[in-house]
Amino acid sequence: MRVVTPTSHSIPKLACPDDGDGGLLISTRFLNKIIEVDRNRMILTAESGVRLKELISEAARFGLALPYSPYWLGVTVGGMLGTGAHGSSLWGRGGAVHDHVVGLRIVTTAGPGEGFAKVRNLVSNADDSDNNSANGFDAARTSIGVLGVISQVTFQLQPMFKRSITYQMKDDKDLGQQIVNFGHQHEFADLTWLPAQRKVVYRLDDRVSSNVSGNGLYNYIALRPTPSALIASIRISEEIQESLGDANGKCLEGKASTSALFLGAYGLTNDGILMKGYPVIGYQNRMQASGGCLDEPGDFKLTTCPWDPRIKGLFFFDLGISIGMSKVKDFIHDIQNLVELEPKALCVLELYNGILMRYVKASTSYLGKDEDGVEFDIIFYRSKDPKTPRLFEDVLEEVEQMALFKYGGMPHWGKNRPIAFIDVISKYKNASAFLAVKQEWDPLGLFSNEWTDRVLKGGDHVSIVSEGCALEGLCICSEDIHCAPKSGYYCRPGRIYKEARVCRKI
Repeated sequence: MRVVTPTSHSIPKLACPDDGDGGLLISTRFLNKIIEVDRNRMILTAESGVRLKELISEAARFGLALPYSPYWLGVTVGGMLGTGAHGSSLWGRGGAVHDHVVGLRIVTTAGPGEGFAKVRNLVSNADDSDNNSANGFDAARTSIGVLGVISQVTFQLQPMFKRSITYQMKDDKDLGQQIVNFGHQHEFADLTWLPAQRKVVYRLDDRVSSNVSGNGLYNYIALRPTPSALIASIRISEEIQESLGDANGKCLEGKASTSALFLGAYGLTNDGILMKGYPVIGYQNRMQASGGCLDEPGDFKLTTCPWDPRIKGLFFFDLGISIGMSKVKDFIHDIQNLVELEPKALCVLELYNGILMRYVKASTSYLGKDEDGVEFDIIFYRSKDPKTPRLFEDVLEEVEQMALFKYGGMPHWGKNRPIAFIDVISKYKNASAFLAVKQEWDPLGLFSNEWTDRVLKGGDHVSIVSEGCALEGLCICSEDIHCAPKSGYYCRPGRIYKEARVCRKI
């Protein structure tokens, strides 16, 4: 049994039942109600199918705010907890949504004497002597769906406040040093790195009093309803450039796209209509997340989200890997060295606005982050044919393997290709405590699937070794056949990280 939302945005097979007969999907479509808002205690209780959009809107009606959240309004309460979703902050409790949860209700399996199901009400700092122990709470806050069905979640909110946002573009030569300090200087800081252009966009984003004038709105351009014909033309252009190996075309389009986003302030406006200048100041519920394409009425053939599978839309890989703060400077320097060797290689990222870097704080949640760090979100072209290699395949694979293995990066549970989860459970210091709760609550593994079983077993049980498997991240190549030798791509060592094994065009 797996629990899913109506839209199911998980990229790995986290939400999939096993192949064959007998798998069951449990939808949270109708678990979509706000149960309670207590203004005095500043808490909100919502069912697990409530979307972030409705959660923050309802909190705002009572003068309250969820202080940190992902940037996409379409995630659900259960989805955020299942995958460890987060915004960007090292301040306070940090930017992860699960660190602002103070209670939750979860339905787990049980024996025949309890009717085969048990409702567990878990609260923060509960008495360890009963079943509502803090251990269970810290396991369930990032559950990856293997513990049971989360039905209700209670959040600790804050009084409504405003944010002040300014974007600044600078040279990236000192990025390695700046990134360590920047997250401590601004509460909601993030960075967008354009490595091929050797530029970085700093988001100066801070809390200000609600008394400060301003009614700004953050309506991110890439998450607005987009003409379906335009999306299709972008995809066709990508496919042509890939087939021709047109690196110059990639670089030109990437620079045009990133320049347009920067000049458009990424969708910020001072009043919800016009952008008149920085800083843009607005209420938290209007600034923390976007998703105008989420509820676009009318015909999806006219306008929709850019990745809508119902049209010839964008099709891509999405890596989300967190690097510990003590290692992030060296990781950035390695990427910069790769750019020196292959100046055009990372142009392929800039059609997707480069590398988004968000700050994540260490958490007591068992499958949360074990140390403060920076999450690198890297989106890049994916062919519809899994046997077709990408332009600069080897460079992207080397970046991925450096992040995961040289620097011990921790993958986002709702993103990434299969190789990101090789022996991932050993990276969590509280993994044994999580697995103990899983064994107690679901000893038969009814809420697991083949993918979660492999991930939680440890070691390399997630790789699927076959012809061309490295192209999709199903394996790390060890033989040429794992790449695409008929297309001239062979398995070779990395350029900077020699332990990497990548598919390079020879």
